[in-house]
Amino acid sequence: MPGLTPCGQAFNRTRQLYLSTELALAHTHWSRLRGLLGVSEDDFRNGSGLWIRPCRGVHTLAMRFPIDVVYLNRAGTVVHVEHNLQPWRFSPVRMQAASVLELPSHTVARTGTASGDSIEIKMKETG
Repeated sequence: MPGLTPCGQAFNRTRQLYLSTELALAHTHWSRLRGLLGVSEDDFRNGSGLWIRPCRGVHTLAMRFPIDVVYLNRAGTVVHVEHNLQPWRFSPVRMQAASVLELPSHTVARTGTASGDSIEIKMKETG
C-alpha cells in the first residue's frame, strides 16, 4: 500500500481466521489523518488492513472505494462493525472503541466477524 508499511497481522481468535495479514499502523496525528487517502482499491485487497489508534470513528471522504470498519475496545474485543462503508461517508462514533481496523470491503461478512469477537493484533518492530 503506497505510503503505508504493512508490519502486522489481525487475527480473529473467536473465528480462528485472519482479518489482515498485511496490517499497517496509523498511530501518529498525520498517519491517522491521512488513513487510506491515496491508496487504490487494487492496493487495498484481501489481506490488507489499517489499524488506527486511538480512534472512535472514521470517514471515507475523498476515498474511491468502500471499506469494512471494525471497532475494538482496549481489550481487542469487537464493539461495532460497519459493512461496506461507501466513499464520502462518516461512520458512527463509538465511545467504547479504542481503535479501528479498516479492511477491504466484504472482509467482515467473509470472516463472520461480529460484536463480541476477540481480535489479536501483532505488530512487528520496524526500523
